[in-house]
Amino acid sequence: PRPLRGLLTRPTVVETMRYRHHVDAAMNRLIESASADIWARALPLIELGINHEQQHQELILTDIKYTLSCNPLRPAFREIAPPASPDGAPMDWISFPGGITGIGHKGDGFAFDNEGPRHEVLLRPFRLASRPVTNGDYLAFIEDGGYHEPRHWLFDGWAMVKTEGWQAPLYWERDGGKGWRHFTLAGMRPLEMAAPVCHLSYYEAAAYAAWAGKRLPAEAEWETAAMGIDPAIGDFADGNEPEPKAAQSGRGLAQMFGTVWEWTASSYSAYPGFQPAPGAPGEYNGKFMVSQMVLRGGSCATPPGHMRPTYRNFFHPWARWQFSGLRLADDQCT
Repeated sequence: PRPLRGLLTRPTVVETMRYRHHVDAAMNRLIESASADIWARALPLIELGINHEQQHQELILTDIKYTLSCNPLRPAFREIAPPASPDGAPMDWISFPGGITGIGHKGDGFAFDNEGPRHEVLLRPFRLASRPVTNGDYLAFIEDGGYHEPRHWLFDGWAMVKTEGWQAPLYWERDGGKGWRHFTLAGMRPLEMAAPVCHLSYYEAAAYAAWAGKRLPAEAEWETAAMGIDPAIGDFADGNEPEPKAAQSGRGLAQMFGTVWEWTASSYSAYPGFQPAPGAPGEYNGKFMVSQMVLRGGSCATPPGHMRPTYRNFFHPWARWQFSGLRLADDQCT
């Protein structure tokens, strides 16, 4: 399974680089020698392959963090600077009018097949929180007995809490009565209260939202809110932990891209009119459209080129090892 793949024996760095050079040389030969007809057929597959590899580069980083956390010495991947804004920002609410709106990729530039076809949806008026839920916000849920109160949890989520003994997000540990600390890419660190809470399952995100009297956004709501925001304002510092940042969009929404993947309330399924591509590319996304939930926004480990409002990530609701958090939503009274 994905969370344990880092425990498998891996080839050495020398062997890995030797194989990488072999693949690069083969691709260079193809690019240099391909006829116009072959190139026209090969280019979409090459572009898909590059973007697929970038996805795995992100997953490798999440695997490195998980694997290092299993080491009793808790080694650091690299040193990371303290957060630039330790006090964070208050949570405000941004209103959206709803109505009929288009979602899905428009077709200009690369997109994965699960981002289309573009289609119209009807949204009721809604509100979205101005920032993700922070460690401090989530700690209040824990201290209020959130992991001991089944009324906040989905049935399967509560079963997971009891079976797995969850008491806090993945990588959180009590610090000998002094509070909490958590494992980061820089090793064990005191919990930064203003940083976005991270490494939550969908079950935990939904339970927190229920406890807070709110809900998770539908993916169409999230995408509608994110349209027009420049993805380049995200926190993707090639592996840094997510850190607080002020709102940088005209709508007042902060950290929509590149901080934590944000769980939505939407199950992962095909858009209307979706047809898997013929051949091997058709195996890429369609067969996973069951029993998983959609996340949006990208994390601090996500390649910048994958930051766009239409990008749909998806994981099983129990998954916690990804850089995943949440942003609250609620219905706007009219």
